[in-house]
Amino acid sequence: MPTDEPGGERDGKRDGEPGAGSGPGDGPGDGSGDGLAELRARLSAVEAQEARLAEQLAAGPAARPPRHRVRSFFAALLIVLACVLTPLGALALWARSEISDTDRYLATMAPLAEDPRIKAAVTDRVTAEIMKKLPLDSLLDGLAPDDKPKLGALLGGVGQALEGGLSGFVHTQVERLVDSDAFVTLWTDVNRDAHAAVVQMVTGQGGGAVEVHGNTVVLDLAPVIARVKSKLVDQGIPLASRIPEIHTSYPLVQSDALPEIRTALRVLNLAGFWVPVLAGACALGGVLLAARRRRAVVVASLGMAGGALLLGVGLSVFRAVYLDRLPADVDQAAAQAVYDTLVRYLRSAVRVVVTLGLLVALGAWVIGPGRWARTVRGGWRAGLGGVRRAAGRAGLRLGPVGRFVHRWKAPLGWLAVALTALAFVLWSYPTVLVTLCLALGLLAVLAVLELLDEPGAGRAEQAGPVGPSRPVA
Repeated sequence: MPTDEPGGERDGKRDGEPGAGSGPGDGPGDGSGDGLAELRARLSAVEAQEARLAEQLAAGPAARPPRHRVRSFFAALLIVLACVLTPLGALALWARSEISDTDRYLATMAPLAEDPRIKAAVTDRVTAEIMKKLPLDSLLDGLAPDDKPKLGALLGGVGQALEGGLSGFVHTQVERLVDSDAFVTLWTDVNRDAHAAVVQMVTGQGGGAVEVHGNTVVLDLAPVIARVKSKLVDQGIPLASRIPEIHTSYPLVQSDALPEIRTALRVLNLAGFWVPVLAGACALGGVLLAARRRRAVVVASLGMAGGALLLGVGLSVFRAVYLDRLPADVDQAAAQAVYDTLVRYLRSAVRVVVTLGLLVALGAWVIGPGRWARTVRGGWRAGLGGVRRAAGRAGLRLGPVGRFVHRWKAPLGWLAVALTALAFVLWSYPTVLVTLCLALGLLAVLAVLELLDEPGAGRAEQAGPVGPSRPVA
């Protein structure tokens, strides 16, 4: 109808405007309005999120909820306690092992039997004590009464030479004994018997082969002197059989602070195993309470390693102070040997804790989101992935093993970490070598898991079985 044409023309013009068409011949306006609206909505959402992040960054720590601030405070407190308890834990374990474990004590003292400084000091001390008690006057007992004055005058003229020669002979015999394997066995037996006295000394009681004389811990060398007496008799000096039993002392430790040291050893012996357990518990609690746990692991590990390192520095400083305050008549070389031997296992524990802390911190850093950490992980996966692909081209098929590892890879990795930590804890006296071997073993297990992982296995399972296509009607 004519009256319909103007309206139809107007409707047609509206239909021809961009974005208004609905038919297939409407051209570029088809659905473009909805797409632009969706893009604008997404852009607005992204801008709003960026604005909120900018406000949070500008606000700083004050924008954190109070609950997070309290958790962070206690997390930091527990980590600091763990760092402080770490050197005390190492001291406690060392004291307890030396006091309660006889074999450990013997292993500590054994190197002294081979140390030239200790051999020289023991030789001089035993020779001096034997010469003091050697009855030279009894050489005249077997002579006739008329001959004694003449021989006595003759001996008076050559007395010093005779005594010097006899002293040299005794020194040679003592030196031969000290250089022989018999002395190593004798030293071990003396220290085995002395260990019970060491325990009594720490508990405040004396007696036995190890005693406390004032500010000095001494070792009784009576068994060594008895063995030398027998050798002198066998070498044709029956006069040595008349030497009485001699209990001479060899100083192991000498310090004016010995009472305080004994008190500290008692406390550490009582604390024993629980101080390092408490340190580990504090570190674990601090990590669990922290808002950023991976960063907390790094901080706790480095802090505990730093605490152990301070203990090592303290041992070196105390060594210098201890040696400087020894009396002038004490053999400095022998005192150095005794100190270094007594604390060598403690220094080994310091090195172990430092190594372990650095390894844990390194592992926590590698699994982090940093650019270099991602690069390391990418290189690790790319290298092992290349090996896996090369093995696949050579005919290796993982099959169910690859699918199993792909599905349970993360739990298997954490299980390997837990078993490695358990092995370290249950190891009687781990060393740096043991720590590194356990770390390399864990790394090898993780590498095997990466090699056995078949990345396409999970996707194939999720896609489901491929069946025949539906017939077209």
